Amino acid sequence: MITEMLMDGHKLAWHMDRVRAWDRGERIAPILIDMALTRRCDARCRFCYASLQANEGYTITEQIMDNFLEDCARMGVLAITFGGDGESVLSPAFVPAIQRAASLGIKTALNSNCHMYLPYRQNATLKHLSYVRINFPAGTPKGYYDIMQVSPRFRDRTIQNIQYMVQLKQRDNLSVSLGLQMVLTPDNGEEIIPFVELGRALGVDYSVIKHCADDEKGSLGIDFEKYKPLIPLLKEAEGYTTENYGVQIMWSKLLKPDTIPYQRCYGAPFIIQISGTGLVAACGHKFGPEYIRFHLGNICTERWWDIWRNDRYWEVMRYMASPEFNAQTMCGSLCRNCKINESLDAHKKGFSISQGVPGLEPKHIEFI
Repeated sequence: MITEMLMDGHKLAWHMDRVRAWDRGERIAPILIDMALTRRCDARCRFCYASLQANEGYTITEQIMDNFLEDCARMGVLAITFGGDGESVLSPAFVPAIQRAASLGIKTALNSNCHMYLPYRQNATLKHLSYVRINFPAGTPKGYYDIMQVSPRFRDRTIQNIQYMVQLKQRDNLSVSLGLQMVLTPDNGEEIIPFVELGRALGVDYSVIKHCADDEKGSLGIDFEKYKPLIPLLKEAEGYTTENYGVQIMWSKLLKPDTIPYQRCYGAPFIIQISGTGLVAACGHKFGPEYIRFHLGNICTERWWDIWRNDRYWEVMRYMASPEFNAQTMCGSLCRNCKINESLDAHKKGFSISQGVPGLEPKHIEFI
């Protein structure tokens, strides 16, 4: 089951029409948008990248989201992940946005700590979501409290919400995929086995263990070499996979050196990122005011359609794909676009991206 999701890679092979349009120099719509509906969060995770993304902006309202989603449908955006630099379920616009997207044929997914993804919100939205990925950084209660810096009641409510999700999925035979996600820091290895054990006990579809991203300055102090001693534990964790429960280790990023093998960022036109302040940026790692060169507009003050069609948008895209831009010196490693950039960089150098085979596509192909 977990292999059907193709999590440790990318799904561009099933979107070659858009790749070919990009090759021709056309102004393509993003396949996927990663966004938050607010910068608010009810936890203070020690590894949180959002702490490096602070920016001034506006409040994303239900009306703003209605306009935004209409524009997404009009231009051909296929999917939206609500995650990013805030807890989207805390926004009053969250439930209406999921419902409106569904009515427009846009796929949606949720990345959340799920503390406030309460049953009434689940009843209104779970049937529309492709997946829910629950930020759950430790298997033991103590590890969870310490990493997320929350109270025991926070974890208790989250567990109850997860249990309700599992029951709701089973009761209504929903297609949504439910998973726990552990952002692993090198000093947190003792939480690996309790984490995968908990996921199996809760009845979710899978648990995933991924790297902790850092910026180009190393602000979070992640030493990627220190992941290597955790390999035996991670391999042991994979052994908890059953017929109904998968364990996915993001090996390609966890074991990758803290370097970037490409220089150009070709992936930005395929995945756009939007802050909980409404700021549209070519990369979520560049929401901060020091990265204004990569800012494209704000959906709270402009229509998304107009931002996308503006020459400013495409000037930034051209710059990131030009010799003036060097991801190896100007970006943090292992970003959201990393796998797509690797593939498109090889494509530009003459290596083809294989056409995806109809009928053999992985789950959630819109979430590239």
